[in-house]
Amino acid sequence: MKVRGRSKTDKFTFECNEGERILYAGLRSGLALPYECATGTCGTCKARVRELETIKDLWPEAPGNTYLKRDRGEFLMCQAHAAADCEIAVPAKMDVVPDDYIAPVSTRGLFANCRRLTHDVVAFEIELADPIEFDAGQFVVMQVPDVDGGRAYSMVNFERATRRLEFVVKKKPDGGFSEWLFGSEVEGTEAEICGPLGRATFQPDEAKNVLCIAGGSGIAGMMSILARGCQERHFANHKGNLFFGVRTLKDAFFLDELSSFVAAHPDNLNVTIALSDEEVDPRETPHNGTLDFATGFVHSVASERMSGNYDDVVAYIAGPPPMVDGAIRTLIMDARLPAEMIRYDKFS
Repeated sequence: MKVRGRSKTDKFTFECNEGERILYAGLRSGLALPYECATGTCGTCKARVRELETIKDLWPEAPGNTYLKRDRGEFLMCQAHAAADCEIAVPAKMDVVPDDYIAPVSTRGLFANCRRLTHDVVAFEIELADPIEFDAGQFVVMQVPDVDGGRAYSMVNFERATRRLEFVVKKKPDGGFSEWLFGSEVEGTEAEICGPLGRATFQPDEAKNVLCIAGGSGIAGMMSILARGCQERHFANHKGNLFFGVRTLKDAFFLDELSSFVAAHPDNLNVTIALSDEEVDPRETPHNGTLDFATGFVHSVASERMSGNYDDVVAYIAGPPPMVDGAIRTLIMDARLPAEMIRYDKFS
């Protein structure tokens, strides 16, 4: 099906395969259509269609639908496919596609190597039939049988042309996907994957010092950023600071991996684990000498320890929305970082 459209800045045309979501088809065609979560939650990818019967809504219960004016033909591009040739209007500006843009692909993969990291955090891999390219810090949308809607998860690993994607998921009360993940035997289950997506990417050729602030499973994309930085020896010449927030020491994970990153570049790379609900006992902190530990909310700890050290920095943020909001305020008000140097993707 052919999709014709216009935005505040552009006119465009692209092909949408049968059953393919309009947002994914446009991104695959090299268009910078607006989106954030790409899972039907945020409403950022809303558009208007001239004739409602030319599209099909794939998830009428999507949370982002509450932001729409149906009487004006509004719909979510990430939750609709073209039932016929259609004309749409995107009420937002479209960015310029960068030269190094990696177009998302739709593919399938199998769950493998599922394991508990803590009582409420699971790590797993998706083994793909075909290799995929992605930038450090990006995510994919994953959909599994018996769970309505897709979920966005950042890759933990970084490899070019890889058939293996690593993820980490924290259990959420009444969370459809996490309840399925924690309550089922998922090994070998097939998942639908679309990606890579997201703009909070790390590019070593920017030659910037790196600041990462993560809470809980938001550490995933930061692990990918540190992996690429270490692979390309970025931290041989640039500073890197990661602040990882959890409630207690028992809630922390990836400490061995983080310690290995620091050991590779001890002079320039620093990792601090911030415990919000527990005092730090120096006698009980693991990896003494490679990892630092502090008490407090992660964005507050980052603000205190980074004071006066924001020169030539690009910052990455991921985690629960209140933590992300607090970190953004800190980086804008205290650090005075320009908006283009603060990178995050909204998943909820």
